[in-house]
Amino acid sequence: MAIPPAFLEELKERTRLSEVVGRKVRLQSKGRGEHLGLCPFHNEKTPSFTVSDDKGFYYCFGCGASGSVIDFVMNTEGLAFPEAVEKLAAEVGMAVPTPDPETRRREARRATLVEVMELACQHFERLLKLPEGQAGRDYLTRRGLEAETLGRFRLGYAGSASGGLKAALAREGVDEALMLEAGLIRRPEDGRAPYDYFRDRVIFPITDRRGRVIAFGGRVLDDRQPKYLNSPDTPLFDKSRVLYGLAQAGEAIHQAGRVVVVEGYMDVIALARHGIREAVAPLGTALTESHLKALWSLAPEPILCFDGDAAGGRAASRAAERAVALLGPGRSLGFALLPAGRDPDDLLAAQGAPGMEAVLAAARPLADVLWDQLTAGQELTTPERRAALEARIETLVGRIDERTVARRYRDDFRGRAFALFRGGRGGRGGRDGIRAGGRDAGRAGGRDGYAAAGLPGVPGSGAALPVAGLHQRILLAAAIAHPGLFDHIGERLGLLLCDEVRLDSLRREVVKTLTAHPDLDAEGLKAHLCSLGYAREVSSLLGSAVFTHAAFARPEASPEAARSGWDHVHALSQQAALMADIHEAEVRLANEMSEEALSALTALKDMARRLTGSEDGDGLS
Repeated sequence: MAIPPAFLEELKERTRLSEVVGRKVRLQSKGRGEHLGLCPFHNEKTPSFTVSDDKGFYYCFGCGASGSVIDFVMNTEGLAFPEAVEKLAAEVGMAVPTPDPETRRREARRATLVEVMELACQHFERLLKLPEGQAGRDYLTRRGLEAETLGRFRLGYAGSASGGLKAALAREGVDEALMLEAGLIRRPEDGRAPYDYFRDRVIFPITDRRGRVIAFGGRVLDDRQPKYLNSPDTPLFDKSRVLYGLAQAGEAIHQAGRVVVVEGYMDVIALARHGIREAVAPLGTALTESHLKALWSLAPEPILCFDGDAAGGRAASRAAERAVALLGPGRSLGFALLPAGRDPDDLLAAQGAPGMEAVLAAARPLADVLWDQLTAGQELTTPERRAALEARIETLVGRIDERTVARRYRDDFRGRAFALFRGGRGGRGGRDGIRAGGRDAGRAGGRDGYAAAGLPGVPGSGAALPVAGLHQRILLAAAIAHPGLFDHIGERLGLLLCDEVRLDSLRREVVKTLTAHPDLDAEGLKAHLCSLGYAREVSSLLGSAVFTHAAFARPEASPEAARSGWDHVHALSQQAALMADIHEAEVRLANEMSEEALSALTALKDMARRLTGSEDGDGLS
């Protein structure tokens, strides 16, 4: 029985979460409706289990357990959802509602339609085995399908008679109005009697996630058009939301930890025949927002496998475009493109499962596909064209709603653009009028190493400088004092974003100048920067306020010390940026207590674990 959402919301409002949790967890008040205790879902000595009465949400910062008061009762008392609702409702004097007459009527109607679709499916299955289904059996045999596959996907056949299904359902007591509502028959506009929607086609039943038949697809056995025909939209079926084969693929998706999206029914069946059972397909339409959300509920990075033709390329491009606005931490797509002119059935027939697995293993990430779209057919030989690419990057990144993902994409694409521009800079000669100085920037001497980078301020600066700002100044100072490092640090310097606007402008000028003039020495670089109006910033960077904290950045430091010191501080800056993102995500979760906020925090902590190798994602230095 479906419980009205309004009732569930009122139940949560009338139930104080901290009181329910407090029966099993000793909570301490943190004020503002917030409580803290030891998590009941894992062993811990330091409290990390947060309960918010205002948000009606609990979350453990240790193990990640989260949910509402209903979730808590289900998880601590082993109750099913309806039982947990009934228990909580009784405690606050609420009666779980029975469906209103209209809801009962609608649910009964849907149940009846499901029964009708099941009868139709059985009719099609039966017909495939009769003499009338010989043409359908011959087609499926030519495609290599055996009895086990036919049964697993419940394939059938629609006869050539215009009223065969209609008559069969009528004998089962199904009235014509139900057949019309289920999309099984069609009424002509000229007033003639309704006729079967599917005729002389191999039938592919389409099911919901629970395996109930909700629609059909049919394929002709000759050259008639359309080759494939799906049921019309009905109260049961909306093709923009349904994925073919999901019921059959569910267990395999869970076991494999992946989901493969192909283009059609036969592709799904062909993969399943060769042991790749975690495949699904949209129903004759491009992937929709609903499809993508359904796929991400199954696996974080679905693999889209398209035919190796122009249509397959267009389908990949459309899917990539549609996914951009929906991206989130840990949620992306992979793109596996088949060899030219091949579909999955062709490849499997020629190379078997190993050939298909090789294609899937070589799936390209979404970022690569989007980058190809940004740069395809573009000549990037002039500053104006490069500026146009940068504008396209900003436009695309601006469509990504999730802030952390947008930031990572901007960094990635700027790095690619930097490498692309640098690769087209020509040779390594000539200064083109930029004055070179006489000091040897690599002269040895002084202290090596990086001291006290974690201090909250820079002595003599007159104001506290955040650690991130100090890192940025040190990295930029070392790049100016040691331009010989540019081959080693150039790409990372191109991705670095300085919080201070003028310093970030200076950083971009350093990257641009050394990309065009890689042999420039420190004095020549400083002179050029000063001529562009950056004298104050250069003087500030190349002084004791920075060098006190990073002796390796001094002009007299050895190239080896400068290189290792730069790498170390850059790693610290990356870790600090990720820690800032994690802190921001934790604050957001504390304020929102939403599933979206929880997902973002979890993804960032996973990223931190990969970066540091720590178990909890908090081991950044």
